[in-house]
Amino acid sequence: MTWTADDRRGGPSLDALLPAEMAQRAEDIGARKAGMDGMSLFALAVLAGAFIALGAVFATVSLAGAGTMPWGAGRVLAGVVFSLGLILVVIGGAELFTGNNLIVMAWASRRVSTAALVRNWVIVFAGNAVGAVATACVVYVARTHLFGGGAVGQVALSVAHAKLQLGFVQAVALGMLCNALVCMAVWLTYSCRSTTDKILAIVPPISAFVAAGFEHSIANLYFVPVGILIATFDPGFALSRGLEQQAAALSLSGFLAWNLLPVTIGNVIGGVVMVGAGYWFVYLRSRAGR
Repeated sequence: MTWTADDRRGGPSLDALLPAEMAQRAEDIGARKAGMDGMSLFALAVLAGAFIALGAVFATVSLAGAGTMPWGAGRVLAGVVFSLGLILVVIGGAELFTGNNLIVMAWASRRVSTAALVRNWVIVFAGNAVGAVATACVVYVARTHLFGGGAVGQVALSVAHAKLQLGFVQAVALGMLCNALVCMAVWLTYSCRSTTDKILAIVPPISAFVAAGFEHSIANLYFVPVGILIATFDPGFALSRGLEQQAAALSLSGFLAWNLLPVTIGNVIGGVVMVGAGYWFVYLRSRAGR
C-alpha cells in the first residue's frame, strides 16, 4: 500500500506533495493530455505560444531599460519578468510543447502509446508556433519597436541576431539546459496546492534559464520572427540604430536550420532525458513493471 502525505496526516493537507506523489500526478496529467481531442489541444497550444511570446515581450522591454545595470543583473530582471509566460500557461491552462515533454513519464509507464505521444507533441508544437508568430506579427504592427526612443526595437534586433550566431551543437546544448529548467518548473508545480505556490515554484527556474542565456524553442518563435519583421518591413529603423548588418543577417531559413531545429532537439533531450526519464526511473519504474 502506498501512503500519501494526506494519509499520514489523517486527511486533506495544505502541505506540498512529496516527489513520489508528484511522479504519479505527472503520469496522470500526461495520460490526460495525450487523450485530449485535437481541436482543443491545438487551441490551447496557440494560447500557450501567445503566452510565452507575451513573456518574451516583457523581457525585451526590461532589457531595453537595463542599460545602466550590470549585465548579469539585467539578465536576471529579464528572466523574472519572462516567467510571466509559463505562469500564464500553467495557471491559465494551456498546452506548451516543452512542458509536454513530461508526457514521456506516462509513455514509459505504458499508459500512453508512442503514436499518442508524437501526436500530442506535433499538434502542440504547431499550435505554439502559430501563437508565438501571430503575437510577433501583432507586436510589430503595434510598432512597439519604436517605444523608448527605439530602445525596444534595438534589443529585439540584437537578441534575434545573437540567436542566429550560435553553432548547431551549441544550440542543442543550450536547448537541453533550458528545458531541463522549464520541465523542473512544471515538475515543481505538481507539488503545489495553490496558485501562489505554483507561481513561486515557476519563477526561479525560468529566471535562471533566461539569465544564463539558454535557448527555448517556443520563445524563439517570437524573438527571431519579430526581429525578421523589423528588419524586413522597417529597414530604416535598423539603419538609424547602426544595426543594418545584424538586420541583414536575419533570415527565416537561417532561423529554421541553425536555431529552431537544434534548439528543439535540445529541448526534447533536456525535458525527456534529463527530467522526465530520471524521475520515472526513480519513482514509477517498479510499478510500471508489474
